[in-house]
Amino acid sequence: VQLQASGGGLVQPGGSLRVSCAASGSIFRIGSMGWYRQAPGKQRELVATITEGGRTNCVDSVKGRFNISRDNKNTVTLQMNSLKTEDAAVYYCYADCWGIAYWGQGTQVTVSS
Repeated sequence: VQLQASGGGLVQPGGSLRVSCAASGSIFRIGSMGWYRQAPGKQRELVATITEGGRTNCVDSVKGRFNISRDNKNTVTLQMNSLKTEDAAVYYCYADCWGIAYWGQGTQVTVSS
């Protein structure tokens, strides 16, 4: 399974960005998908997940601001609204394939005035 992330970029505080991730390869194996992020000097943290059936979960710090969606079995999108400076990080998509995690290459989200 290969994951290709897109989106991200630079936005002012309070703005919005969208990051997407498209999987290819043995997509029939994909169960849950989601996003992690890692800021400089910090550990990678889980942001949001979505199951194959569409059940979502997200970390408390982004609830009400971020929305994760899944267009089909192999594309997941994270819509980020009301961005804060503390949301700035490299965002990584992942896919769980029969218990094995696959990762995308990461996309930078910068929140700065």
